[in-house]
Amino acid sequence: VSQAFVAAAPTLRSLSRVLTGDLLRPKMTVKRRNHGRNKSGRGHVKRVRCVSTGKAIPKDKAVKRFQVRNIVDASSMRDIRESSVYENYTMPKLYIKQYYCIEAAVHQRIVRVRSTEGRRNRDPPPRRR
Repeated sequence: VSQAFVAAAPTLRSLSRVLTGDLLRPKMTVKRRNHGRNKSGRGHVKRVRCVSTGKAIPKDKAVKRFQVRNIVDASSMRDIRESSVYENYTMPKLYIKQYYCIEAAVHQRIVRVRSTEGRRNRDPPPRRR
């Protein structure tokens, strides 16, 4: 490739934009700067299944929730504790990572719709225990 062609490449590109009318055409509005995904430079992301709808969604787009709960309910836990030989036995917990599609997460109020100013806030939500 000759040096003259390389130097003229940006001007040729801008000339083609003028000829096709791209400079005059307004840009489409974008709702989110990351387009609702956490992909950045990756081209493709594996899909996961939504817990609620069974829909296959990209893993970076899914709403992720980590659920930690007891294997048995509270009343059974009390019965087990009373009949147990060990005094300070801690029951094992159930650890589940759940993925939701956006529609199911909004419908079940796992996430809420935010205003334009609220969408600019990229801080993680306050932790609940």
